[in-house]
Amino acid sequence: MKEEINNTIATLKRGGLILYPTDTVWGIGCDATNAEAVEKVFALKQRAESKSLICMVSDFKMLNQYVEEIPEVAYDILKYAAKPTTIVYDDPIRVAENLIAEDNSLAIRVCKDKFCNQLIRKFRKPIVSTSANISGEPTPKSFKQISPEILKGVDYVVNLQPSKKNAQPSTIIKLSLDGKVQVIRK
Repeated sequence: MKEEINNTIATLKRGGLILYPTDTVWGIGCDATNAEAVEKVFALKQRAESKSLICMVSDFKMLNQYVEEIPEVAYDILKYAAKPTTIVYDDPIRVAENLIAEDNSLAIRVCKDKFCNQLIRKFRKPIVSTSANISGEPTPKSFKQISPEILKGVDYVVNLQPSKKNAQPSTIIKLSLDGKVQVIRK
């Protein structure tokens, strides 16, 4: 696993795209602070830049470095969530501008997956995590279902099996600073 982490970090540092097993589904990733890399993700997925992407952090400490103000309820939601949960926060900071949604929000997941967590800790920056498919096409449930177009479009494919067999996208919850809570995806 150490070699995979080092190879992946080398790709991220040079602005490349990775294909990697996440705590949910196979994902396309890049350095969440590199606008050119984020642009490559949108291009590969053929996704409108108005549709935002998710990024992952390793822990609450890192989360605090990329969000201006975290609503208190976020900690409880994440502590008690039964499955991977992504929260959309207002006022993200220190990430690529094109990663931030038009309403000045950003979807961030604190990742508990062993590989992803170690990767993010060692990289010391958030990593984009979006499903490994062309926009509008079904989310691949396994590596075999990833299209050749995606496989050819990334710079590095992580050679590890996902830790979970029944891959499903994360729950997404939007927490506004005014206290409003909205479930976007169960």
